[in-house]
Amino acid sequence: MPTGTLHIDLEAVAANWRALDHLSAPDCETAATVKADAYGLGVTQVAPRLFAEGCRAFFVASADEGLELRRALGPEPRIYAFYGHMPGDTLTLKRADVVPLLCSLDQLTRHLETLPRHPFGLQLDTGMNRLGLKLDEWAAVAELALRAEPVLVMSHLSSADEPDSSENAAQLARFHEITDGIAVPRSLAATGGTILGPDYHFDMTRPGVGLYGGAPFDRAEPVVALDLPVIACFDVAAGETVGYNATWTAPAPARLATVAGGYADGLFRALSPGVDAMAGPVPCPVVGRVSMDLLTIDISHLDRDPETLRFLDPHHGIDALASKANTIGYEVLTALGRRYQRHYRGSVA
Repeated sequence: MPTGTLHIDLEAVAANWRALDHLSAPDCETAATVKADAYGLGVTQVAPRLFAEGCRAFFVASADEGLELRRALGPEPRIYAFYGHMPGDTLTLKRADVVPLLCSLDQLTRHLETLPRHPFGLQLDTGMNRLGLKLDEWAAVAELALRAEPVLVMSHLSSADEPDSSENAAQLARFHEITDGIAVPRSLAATGGTILGPDYHFDMTRPGVGLYGGAPFDRAEPVVALDLPVIACFDVAAGETVGYNATWTAPAPARLATVAGGYADGLFRALSPGVDAMAGPVPCPVVGRVSMDLLTIDISHLDRDPETLRFLDPHHGIDALASKANTIGYEVLTALGRRYQRHYRGSVA
């Protein structure tokens, strides 16, 4: 038996893309970021559903991810790779028709020397200090780079999930300063930037986590639910301890369920204690440490032993679970384990 069942609603993904497309300016294209296997939910299922919905531009991390996506989608859509043109990528970029988003002087040189007629984009660093040409580098090579006719110039906001952050306006001003007047499509906004409004949209938005039900897109439809099977139910006496290092002591006689799932499946050790599983509408607290493959749940208040317990649902989503582990919904999604049986609603495959 698999560890559990991860339910993935592709219709909700499509609805979230439509909603973010509606938020984008009328003359702005809405792409989709599907890196990291569509944030852990399966790019070969998610991307075809978005393509069927009308999305024609996709962003991945690497050339290899682009090759996998090209095989799933065929020749029509444009695929952009955030890692740019890494050593060893040349043949893959060419074979998969992936557009590298060049992020350094070395990458610009490599691309123009090895794939001089292959489309490319440029990343500019406006304040994230992660990837992208620095402002002085851009000033030095802008004429050369633009003469080679890039198909996109982009940057990335560092604080778009905090609408009141002064960094947003500062990065927007820098992006205008260094790109206004160029005859190349521009992109600055992912999910958070899309929500910030049309000043941030330019020619293309590229939402990611909002497609999958995550903050800061609070209007997103929930995409995932997670059911874990109960392996065994048993009674403990008052004063007995549970789990590694005896971190929980039963204050009274209790009935517990041991569930198939743990930190190897994306249910972080930091979730113990403080998180609930759900038996229908009834919360059941995790007791003791989350271990690699198992959790123990207090079911004393249930009228019967459950066969499964749910850890993600429309009312207890990825960001609620993330807050219990002092992390973010992105990490919850991308950590969901490969041992789950995956059930897709709305697959176009």
